[in-house]
Order: sequence, then C-alpha cells, then structure tokens
Amino acid sequence: MNIELTKKEYLTIVLPTFNERKNIENLICELISFSDSYELEIVIVDDNSTDGTTSLVRSLAQRDRRIRLIHRLNRSGLASAIKEGIFNATGDFIAVMDSDGQHEPISVINAIGKLRKEDLDLVVGSRFLKDSVIKGLNLNRKKGSSLANRFARFSLRKEYKHITDYMSGFFVINRKSCLPYIHKVNVNGFKFLYELLSVSNGRLKVEEQKLIFQPRIFGRSKLDLPVIWDFLVSLLHSICFRILPRRAIGFALVGAIGVFVQLITTSTLMLIFSMSFKSALPYAVVIAASSNYLINNALTFRSQKLKRWLLVKGLLKFLLVASLPAIANIGLATTFYNVISPNTFLAQVAGILVVFVWNYAASSRFVWNTPN
Repeated sequence: MNIELTKKEYLTIVLPTFNERKNIENLICELISFSDSYELEIVIVDDNSTDGTTSLVRSLAQRDRRIRLIHRLNRSGLASAIKEGIFNATGDFIAVMDSDGQHEPISVINAIGKLRKEDLDLVVGSRFLKDSVIKGLNLNRKKGSSLANRFARFSLRKEYKHITDYMSGFFVINRKSCLPYIHKVNVNGFKFLYELLSVSNGRLKVEEQKLIFQPRIFGRSKLDLPVIWDFLVSLLHSICFRILPRRAIGFALVGAIGVFVQLITTSTLMLIFSMSFKSALPYAVVIAASSNYLINNALTFRSQKLKRWLLVKGLLKFLLVASLPAIANIGLATTFYNVISPNTFLAQVAGILVVFVWNYAASSRFVWNTPN
C-alpha cells in the first residue's frame, strides 16, 4: 500500500543582525522547531558584527544546514540587509523579524496561517492593534513610533490606510507576489516595510495581526539620528511621488540647515564684530558650506562616509568644488542687496537658491564619488 506524503511548504526566516551575539542563538533554537511543519531555512544577514555574532552564526551553520550566513563587508543598513536576505531566500513564504528577541517566534506561524487563509500578499505584525501588547518600548519610543505611523499613513496610498504599524520590523510575505516590488525597494530608506508599501502603490493585499512586543534582553536599540533622518527623507520622497532622488532630498534638507547657519553667522558677525554685510557675507558662506559638508558626510552620504584625513581632504575638495557657486552666491546676494533690496535675508536666500543644484551634482560626483 502506497502512502502519499504531503509535501511541506518552504519557509525562509530572514534575520538581519549587527552585534546580537547574546540574543541570536536562543532565537535560532526556537525557530528551528518550525522544521516539523515546513522545509525551513534561516538566513542570517550580518553586517560584519564586532561582538562575535558572525563567528557564532558560522559555527551554528556548520552544524545545521538549515542555517545560512550572509556575512556582509563594506555594505550595511537594515533595509539593504533585509532585501539581500529576501533575494537569497528559497522559501514560498518569507518571514522577516528582528534578531534581538523582541518578536515572538510563534507570530511567524500565525502570520503564515493568516496569509494562506485570506489569500494575502503580506501580513504585518502590529504593535498598535487593540489586542497587541507592548513590553519592549519606553514611553518616548512609543510616542515616537505612533507619530511616525501617523506621518506614514498620510504619505501612502488609501489602500494602506487601515494599517496601524508601518514601522514594524516583523512581517511575512508571499515571495512570488511581492518580489517584483522588492526589486524596487530603495535600500537607503528608513524602514523596509514602509518602502515596500510605498513602491507597490496600493497593489498588495495587506492585513495585520497582533504582536506581543517583548523587551530586549541584551544590547541596545539601533535607533539613532541617522535612522530618524532617513525617515524624514523617506516621507518627503513618497510625498514627492518618488520623482526626486532620495539623495537630492537629503541634500536639500541639509541645504536648508546651511541657510540657517549662513543667516545666523552673517547676523552674528554684523552685530558682534560690527562688520558690514558685504564683509561678513564671505565668511558666512564658507562656514555654512563647511557645516553642510559635515552634515552631508554624516547623514546623506554616510554609506561613503569619510573619516580622519579623508574627512579633511574631502572638506578641501568640497570647498574647491563649491568655490565657483560660492562666488556666484556672494556676487548675486551683494547685487540683490545693492540693486533690488537692502534686505539681507532676501539677498542671501537669492544667492543660495542659485547654487544648490551645482553643489549637489558636483559634490556627489567629485567628493563622495557617487552617482546623482
């Protein structure tokens, strides 16, 4: 008598890691139990951790072929790690979750059941549904996430307005239906899920399930200023219908900070040192340009971030590249001040607007060696 065996479905779990040695082994041990129901692979995408995460995962992978390691050098970032993990996945279903233990493994099984039962493309684990429990966020982080979700809802298509947690790090996808949109995800974006929803233009069938969000046992959250900056750029990118390059938006935001720096510097030099507008302006332009360079290096171009001597060399190159537009800035502002209006604010803004495009295009290519 022949017994026909039911074929198991393939499940890939993608775990992006950076310095999670104390958390990752226990999580993998829990996830391995899913092999009873699925043909399982666990893909750990590690951004060259410095705490021994990489060597630990490698040793686990040598003992268990269900575990795979992608050790990344000279590239980093949560969104790019997730995208690389998904492209290397073989599963029919792909679950993405944090590697710090804050997402319960059983949520993966629940999400797959919901995905299959309701014929969905994507299931999001939400921290903000009625039945969800948040144990792993302090009050400030919770308020910050809620505010970010409100902004995200405003910037996305109406088909996704019912979602409560666009910032979630936990989701499960149907690989076949989501892969065409994953190709388009910008890996410099703030959150992979938010970027996926943005590029899909309302075409994915998405629902949520409750999430029990656990406190982190070891290590610290990766949330920092660059992450917040990325979120702001991502929002503006979506609001602009993704027409303008992300880097151009970031460069423009830094330019706005530079405007403030130049205005404050000019006023300070005129007030404290009794300098005339014409005398103060060149100093203010150079100081503003230098501040723009340092902020862009830390935020806009941080994947090509310059350090130590290269930082100084880059500043000199930046000032050289910006010298012609700086002269144009000073000349135009002075002409505006002399001919059109003695308003120092309007005169400086007129000069700054003229040089923005040149600074972005030229510095992208010659200072940080990136295409526009």
